[in-house]
Amino acid sequence: MVKDLTKGTPWRVLLSLSLPMLVSVAFQQMYNIADSIIAGNWAGEFALSEVGASYPITMIFLAIATGGSAGASVVAARLFGAKEHKLLKTAIYTTLIAFTILAAILTVAGLLLSAPMLELLGTPKTIMPSSDAYLRIYVLGLVFLFLYNACNGIFTALGDSKTPLYFLIGSSVGNVVLDLIFVLCFGMGVPGVAWATFIAQGIAAVLAVITLLKRVGKIHSERAQLFSLNMLGQISRISVPSILQSSFVSVGNLFIQSLVNYYGQTELGVIGGYTAAIKLNTFALTCFTTISNSISGYTAQNIGAGRFDRVKTGIKSGGIMSFIVAIPFAIAFFLFGGELTSIFATEGGEEIIRTGRIFLQIVSPFYLLIGFKIVIDGAMRGLGIMLPFMTATCLDLVIRVVFAYILSPFFKSDGIWMSWPVGWMIALFIDLGFYYYYIVKGKAVKKTME
Repeated sequence: MVKDLTKGTPWRVLLSLSLPMLVSVAFQQMYNIADSIIAGNWAGEFALSEVGASYPITMIFLAIATGGSAGASVVAARLFGAKEHKLLKTAIYTTLIAFTILAAILTVAGLLLSAPMLELLGTPKTIMPSSDAYLRIYVLGLVFLFLYNACNGIFTALGDSKTPLYFLIGSSVGNVVLDLIFVLCFGMGVPGVAWATFIAQGIAAVLAVITLLKRVGKIHSERAQLFSLNMLGQISRISVPSILQSSFVSVGNLFIQSLVNYYGQTELGVIGGYTAAIKLNTFALTCFTTISNSISGYTAQNIGAGRFDRVKTGIKSGGIMSFIVAIPFAIAFFLFGGELTSIFATEGGEEIIRTGRIFLQIVSPFYLLIGFKIVIDGAMRGLGIMLPFMTATCLDLVIRVVFAYILSPFFKSDGIWMSWPVGWMIALFIDLGFYYYYIVKGKAVKKTME
């Protein structure tokens, strides 16, 4: 069902939109973590590192998919808020077609460049064959990844966060079951983990597209265009900066992974420990991003309806929600980071646990602050003000990479983890300046009216 986000108490509206999305994130991260747990315990001695070596590359593809869906979501939300149903349908059809074409292009490129990209990261030769196999299977499923993210963004724009939840629950459970069948029963190892994700994600994507098209068909309007270059341009105006921002983060993570791989040559378990800890860290950050995405849809719908007065209240409510979500993550990761890391692997456990525990103890206290930064980013994206959105995040990453290389010679792999809070805090202060200028002083309203 679709939902008008321009009516009702802002915090209640955001809560009803965000809760299903947060549960969706929990299930999504569950099957990502399940991949690593099953791989680390039953797919072979080096399986966790074999899966983790390609992680920053897969994150680039994910960044393009999520960045693109953000643009589609903002445009769809504005059109829905303005009751422009014909143009809304055109935006949705254009998004699905464009995403399919883009995914096909990236699939070909990914298959051709899989091994060279892993070699460029300095992936150890002992894990290269399985890492390459995992990455190639992942690339084959890009069309499913892109279509699911497109549908997810559009559902959110229409105020429906429950439908994606249902697909993710089914996909998550199916992924775990297939993991166990392929790895334990068929002995397929790391490729089995990849095929399980491919199949589960594929089914979810197909069902999401079918459901979205049926939902859109029930919206009454004049006959809409199936594809519009003008509409693609509007979507790209938001999507391209979002993709660049997300991709920039992922490219920066390639440098981080390369540094991790370097220390992994001599510090046993560093790659595996980082792989485990970064998945837990991503779980927390994705929850903040989910709230940010709900802020984007909320802001865009209200801007489309001319309800500028509701934007500031919505951002404050989102900031409070992110702080509340951050508390359990910060406590659990700081106090029990080692125990949580230990569930990922039994082989080479001591070094893996040490690495994961230290990483989480360094970064988790800062969750209480970084959540608000991510919420501000979502509001800027919903307002269509993309330069501030890109600036703070890109600076965060540059600073993080630079400090990782500065600190690691003194503290070895632990120095890499210390760079996270430095980048986060500088980016937060920059975002607070944007928040004051665009939201508190009201410059955003003037900007969006231009």
